Amino acid sequence: MKFISWNVNGIRACREKGFMDFFNEIDADFFCLQETKLQEGQIELDLPGYEQYWNYAEKKGYSGTAIFTKHKPISVKYGIGVEEHDHEGRVITLEYDNFYMITVYVPNSQDGLARLDYRMRWEDDFLAYIKKLEESKPVVYCGDLNVAHKEIDLKNPKTNRKNAGFTDEERGKFSVVLENGFIDTFRYFYPDMENIYSWWSYRFSARAKNAGWRIDYFLVSGALKDKLKGAKIHTDILGSDHCPVELQMDV
Repeated sequence: MKFISWNVNGIRACREKGFMDFFNEIDADFFCLQETKLQEGQIELDLPGYEQYWNYAEKKGYSGTAIFTKHKPISVKYGIGVEEHDHEGRVITLEYDNFYMITVYVPNSQDGLARLDYRMRWEDDFLAYIKKLEESKPVVYCGDLNVAHKEIDLKNPKTNRKNAGFTDEERGKFSVVLENGFIDTFRYFYPDMENIYSWWSYRFSARAKNAGWRIDYFLVSGALKDKLKGAKIHTDILGSDHCPVELQMDV
């Protein structure tokens, strides 16, 4: 099976920049979006053969997630069941016979780390959510996790040390996820690969200079380790300030 995740930074804008070309070419079993930035009824995508699931933020033009899949799920859940977190359209969970599939758009800690305390509560609650799911079957989750885990995961670690996405606190929470048995699938296949990123600022010609961050991930329960077949970051695909990331897995 082929899994794709892409923070499209506004699906309506991305559609005008080649979204459907990539969608049709890649022919994924699961195609997960983050930061769709719309409300219900503001777009119609003709995706023959795919089920579509959307979670919209209450705030207009903000956040939002979606999953398009060839495989009809047993059940669908929106949010994580925590009131504080479930107004921003950040999580969709699909249940299948032998795994859960989740798309997630993790809150940004923002300039001046204005939302760092909230982000820490989110991290704890989301981990508790996926660990609870794991009690019944393995979990696959993907999305814009808004953290570069190690110095290898961004171009300029020294100057970004205390900036949103590369604080000790955020990186520590990611480490806790791995300590709980989850696998960063790209690093599983490419533990030492440098200069491969999934997000570049629109400022300072960052993408042309490849001054990026790897903040988009596929993580899977350790029980799925033997099912992993490949991982890829599609750095050549434009249309957003993020590029798509891919996982290949037999489930």
